[in-house]
Amino acid sequence: MRGGTVAVVGGSIAGCAFASAAVRAGADGVVVLERTRGRLADRGVGLCVHDERAAELAAAGALPGGIPAHRLLRRRWVVRDGGAGPGGRMIWEQPFPFHSYHWGLLWRGLRGAVPEEVVYRQGVAVAGVAGDGGAAEVRLGDGSVERYDLAVGADGYRSVVREAVAPGARPHYAGYVCWRGNLDAALLEGDEAVTTVCFPGGSCVIYRIPGPDGPRVNWVLYAPPPPDGRLRFDDPTSFPPGALTPELLDHLRALLEREFPPYWGRALGLTAPADTFVQPIYDLETASTTAGRLLLAGDAATVVRPHNTSGAAKALQDATAFGAAWAGAGTWEELLREYQAARGAAGRDLVALARRLGRAQVERTPEWGRMSGADAEAWWRGQLGGAAGIGGQSMTR
Repeated sequence: MRGGTVAVVGGSIAGCAFASAAVRAGADGVVVLERTRGRLADRGVGLCVHDERAAELAAAGALPGGIPAHRLLRRRWVVRDGGAGPGGRMIWEQPFPFHSYHWGLLWRGLRGAVPEEVVYRQGVAVAGVAGDGGAAEVRLGDGSVERYDLAVGADGYRSVVREAVAPGARPHYAGYVCWRGNLDAALLEGDEAVTTVCFPGGSCVIYRIPGPDGPRVNWVLYAPPPPDGRLRFDDPTSFPPGALTPELLDHLRALLEREFPPYWGRALGLTAPADTFVQPIYDLETASTTAGRLLLAGDAATVVRPHNTSGAAKALQDATAFGAAWAGAGTWEELLREYQAARGAAGRDLVALARRLGRAQVERTPEWGRMSGADAEAWWRGQLGGAAGIGGQSMTR
């Protein structure tokens, strides 16, 4: 199948990847509709991609070369222990074959790889879509309507396109929150290891990432929500960077002082308020990723708790599967059917795994301090529940 027009709603990681895949597949016209006017590259969140997933995606053309990444080799699980050093006592170390990225630098590489013929429009709000009648209709915020052969929903957890594909599907609050931050790596000692600080009712993952002005240390801390209603749960980004209240900052500092080994508590305390934020953890799965001439990608299709370290890889795999489905399809209907077959169950599996990880590492934490290395390894296998590991599934399995 050659030709046709495609609208990609959302211009972040999934949106750029899908726009590139559509051009490579032979679309006549591709338009990206991104609601924000600012620079998406300014987002400083860290993320990781498993080495095997990265190799598969690079071979498929979905992950461009030359994007800054930091190599990670091992993951150390540590607990606070008065008899150990300031860095805590290590209870287990496991292989961790990942590369870490800065979200903004990854997006910049993907955006730079988008073919010139793609029309990338910023500041365009999409109010709704419809996909019946052999076409996709995209209704913009100004009331105008544009028609395409296919509309891709790459518009994240608050997806407008999802509402048309799976009416009523909403992200569900998991019962706990995620604190995030990053700081100048020159302030800490470090190597290629990931450190996971374990404490009753939560855990925190700390690792290095590249940054626009040099290496950074990225951290992700999962814990019960602050008390007294200081955090609302109607928006997964309730308190973005720079918007934390003094009360929330005090709560975070008290948590670090109470639960963390002294070195790590002080280290994370060096994070500037402008680089610190908190979000409730949500997840979502949809029965179908397609309907009519509409298709869901990335977080619009499934919202996976971050424990699985699979978000970016999953978005790029979605785009890869989209390109493969197009190459083997004779009609739009065949393309959509093949995409659903390839990505529907994969997304649900990731949601299920991340829920198990969340229960084990936040909701029902073990007595970390009593665990031996063998105990920790067996506990980890129990979380995986037969999955090969975290970081997403191979597309060639």
